[in-house]
Amino acid sequence: MKLKTLGKSGAKWNGFETFKRPENCRKVVCTSDEVTANCPVTGQPDWYQVEISYLPDKLCVESKTLKLYLHSFRNKGLFCEAFSDKIAQDISSALKPWEVKVTVTQKPRGGISIIATSVIEK
Repeated sequence: MKLKTLGKSGAKWNGFETFKRPENCRKVVCTSDEVTANCPVTGQPDWYQVEISYLPDKLCVESKTLKLYLHSFRNKGLFCEAFSDKIAQDISSALKPWEVKVTVTQKPRGGISIIATSVIEK
């Protein structure tokens, strides 16, 4: 296992780095409340909390590349529902976990908060 991004400052997302699942690790949950994307209609920034929960088969995701991945959406236009689906698909494709569940909570704008959950099972 050779991790290229961990410990490097100024790194940009260039794909997920992974490592072998520890023998007794059955569930991984990663959360961040520092995620932004733009409204695809108005271009205004939306703030999100993202929770990624997965049941690893053989691989786990290295957290710095996950952070860089989430930050890569900063200037992209996505609705909350599409955002949760995109993350779930990308994690599922990279890790091939038994299950991945992604919940994206859009912080209130205009008095409404949206929570979208996407689940992919093997």
